Amino acid sequence: MSTFRVQPATTCAISSTIKHFGFTLRFPQKNCAVFRRPRNLSIMAASTDPLEICVKASVIAPNKPGDCPFCQRVLLTMEEKHLPYDMKLVDLSNKPEWFLKVSPEGKVPVIKLEEKWLPDSDVITQLLEEKFPDPPLVTPPEKASVGSKIFSTFIGFLKSKDPGDGTEQALLNELSSFDNYIKENGPFINGEKVSAADLSLAPKLYHLEIALGHYKKWSVPDSLQYVKSYMKNIFSKDSFIKTQALPEDVIAGWRPKVLG
Repeated sequence: MSTFRVQPATTCAISSTIKHFGFTLRFPQKNCAVFRRPRNLSIMAASTDPLEICVKASVIAPNKPGDCPFCQRVLLTMEEKHLPYDMKLVDLSNKPEWFLKVSPEGKVPVIKLEEKWLPDSDVITQLLEEKFPDPPLVTPPEKASVGSKIFSTFIGFLKSKDPGDGTEQALLNELSSFDNYIKENGPFINGEKVSAADLSLAPKLYHLEIALGHYKKWSVPDSLQYVKSYMKNIFSKDSFIKTQALPEDVIAGWRPKVLG
């Protein structure tokens, strides 16, 4: 994987260039870090060039992805499938012109597949599964929605100013339901192996842990031992550690929603 942090103005560029829509992009050397990983030979046969993906940049540290759980979901998918990729880090507070040409709405993640730039983590991960089916990450339809309400109830509790409005209990209900499910079906949503549903949920649980810990001094109760074990297991995976946002980025990212 090679990582590029893209800024709108610079006089220092790496020697190679990338062309998009008839114009040439040059990326700044001073904020450019290159990472390499062993490539799976079967994947190389299907795709010799790294996939280009644009994700939110950290506001805290150079050459680190920012606090977008949907971006991390896509990065996790590529890591778990051992796909080589070029990660382009975009400052969303000062979006460069080239980025707005490939993502007119200014949203991330966007990925280049078969010469087309595609948005939306749902669409991207589905297409990655279709194009690179090995190793499979498909979650059976009857399990795909497990834990899907946790993120929205987390946001409701995080934004709440009234301790008695029921938002904490709503979150606890969803976490309890997930705890019971993992107890009977775990350690992951589809059993022994990580699947697409885990890669969608895990970044959201990471945000939950950090944001609620910081803003509400709240943590998942010890009684929900299977939720805590699930989080520990998936947060310790190499693919997760490699793609996670810094805690400071997560805290900064949620600040406007908490403070209004």
